[in-house]
Amino acid sequence: MRRIRAAAVGAVILSLVLTAAACGGGTSGAGGSNEQPKTLTYWASNQGASLEADKKVLQPELDKFEKQTGIKVKLEVVPWGDLLNRILTATTSGQGPDVLNIGNTWSASLQASGALLPWDDKNFDAIGGKDRFVDSALGSTGAEGQDPAAVPLYSMAYALYYNKKMFADAGVKQPPTTWDELVETGKKLSKDGKWALGAEGSNLSNNIHQVFVLGKQHGADFFTADGKPDFTSDGAVAAVKQYVDLMAKDKIIAPGNAEYAQNQSLSDFAKNKTAMVLWQTASATFTSQGMDESEWGVVPAPVQSGKPGQGTGVNSMVAGINMAVFGNTKNLDGAKDFVKFMTSDKEQIVLNKAYGSIPPVKAAQEDGAFGTFALSPLREALATSAAALPQVPEESQFETVVGTAVKELFADAAAGRPVTTDSVKAKLEKAQQQMPKK
Repeated sequence: MRRIRAAAVGAVILSLVLTAAACGGGTSGAGGSNEQPKTLTYWASNQGASLEADKKVLQPELDKFEKQTGIKVKLEVVPWGDLLNRILTATTSGQGPDVLNIGNTWSASLQASGALLPWDDKNFDAIGGKDRFVDSALGSTGAEGQDPAAVPLYSMAYALYYNKKMFADAGVKQPPTTWDELVETGKKLSKDGKWALGAEGSNLSNNIHQVFVLGKQHGADFFTADGKPDFTSDGAVAAVKQYVDLMAKDKIIAPGNAEYAQNQSLSDFAKNKTAMVLWQTASATFTSQGMDESEWGVVPAPVQSGKPGQGTGVNSMVAGINMAVFGNTKNLDGAKDFVKFMTSDKEQIVLNKAYGSIPPVKAAQEDGAFGTFALSPLREALATSAAALPQVPEESQFETVVGTAVKELFADAAAGRPVTTDSVKAKLEKAQQQMPKK
């Protein structure tokens, strides 16, 4: 493994790995070499309804790759709750896979570890060129001014999904477009043991995605222009409070959602227990849970007022999955061949159709499968109203400490403890103190 390049970065990674120790290390990357490229190990992120569903999607494609190249890919689908910790442990131990999926928001943090292969022009040329990929996806592949640490694989954006039956039963004719409308509509829907909006209060990454977008709508970025944490600005505090207040004050999120972290809110939606969810590309999961496309609708995620757009009209983060290669792989040529295969036009269409996501490859995105009612609002968001999370080395720790602060505030709300501006600010102050000092 390459040495970590700066003491500040070392502090970030070490701090996170200490919290990850219980998760154990990754598998050995010693499965082949450039001289005898027979095997690759691949950690795939859990994109579908279950780990088994992902294996059913991916294994036939890996078999195609083996048939074409003679390289066998050993697949492990890693749950989201474990993925970042597994990766961080692998960066310090050197015992990671050859190729892996990473959340695109982690790109700069993992880039700073020095463990991932930089995708310079030569490496991009080996997979067909950098200009094959859409700009919004490339914007979340690493710190500005450096060679990307990863290659875009799946693109996603947030949208508001609504359950048509529950809306009709409550006499609600139109989905909300602003947060005030969402709360007003939500109060009509939250009755008789049913709730308006689902949340995953114990999912740290999802917490960050939601409060980041609300932060943009309140004029806050959570980091200063020179990359320093800024978690206690008025806008950041207002964003976190507004999100938690959907449970604490507005009472349109069920208290039990404070403990959700494994897509339970989608299951509730499919079972007519929750009328709305803010989610990335949820259609494949709804189908797997027995919902017909006629039973739900999808519209742009809410804004404070007006319509989605840039600036305070941001209504999604640039979501997605990137594909990275560990720099110490013993099968570098095979690893790059595998990335080329997975990002080829043909495979991009196959994989993104299976997951209901959007190809970050321009040619694949033009396929008619990605112009459906389910994906059009997401494509529009990526093109016009989504913003990338801060591409700073401390981003993954930001997700951990602020995501945990939001989780704790949801726990307070679920328990009936007051969530005030002061209590929110105190949690965020504590989170900021846990960040490394520059």
